[in-house]
Amino acid sequence: MAKPRSYKLLCPIARGLDRIGDRWTLLILRDLHAGPARFTDLQRGLTGIAANLLTERLAKLVEDGIIRKTSGPHATTLYELTDLGHKTQNLIFEIAMFGAQFPPENDIVDPGNLRTVAVTLGAAARRVSAEGLSVSASLIVDGEEMELMAGDGTASVAYRPASEPDVVLQTSYAALMALSEGEISEEVFVQDHCRIDVKVPGRERDLFSLFSLILAVFRES
Repeated sequence: MAKPRSYKLLCPIARGLDRIGDRWTLLILRDLHAGPARFTDLQRGLTGIAANLLTERLAKLVEDGIIRKTSGPHATTLYELTDLGHKTQNLIFEIAMFGAQFPPENDIVDPGNLRTVAVTLGAAARRVSAEGLSVSASLIVDGEEMELMAGDGTASVAYRPASEPDVVLQTSYAALMALSEGEISEEVFVQDHCRIDVKVPGRERDLFSLFSLILAVFRES
């Protein structure tokens, strides 16, 4: 592995960038905030990264104690965040909100998977007060499933199948982006851009309330 470059400065910002400032590193951490992932999951989601570069970045993150290797089903190797790695959540969310102020470049490449959706929605969900809300929902975005949950005053989103969801909501990545960036209203989103299957009547109201709270976080950022 090539020796990583360092700013060699006492400044804590420089010391932080020594660990996570290399190209692709923050995007690797972004995807791991959605949950543990195999090497192939990360490579597929990070369209354009070379296998040897991903191997190098993962090794450096493990060495710095930001991520760790663990065993998954069928003896697979998974990468997951450590407690130190979880501390990058707010940083990544703020970068996402900053980046949303700029228009996308031309010739945008679609992500290989939508772990990024779970990360951004999940970070916003953790910032809301979900008092009085109780719902387990399956959010299916372009065929990829995520679990939205609210209960005990907190909310979360994870890139995994929902276990016995109260509500199933199917939509597209493009529609979610348009909703979060204010290009369409919640009413238009519900009417024209999603399909809802209610398993437990009444819980859809809590889901829509949770969505409204999450959207408010995006608008305030």
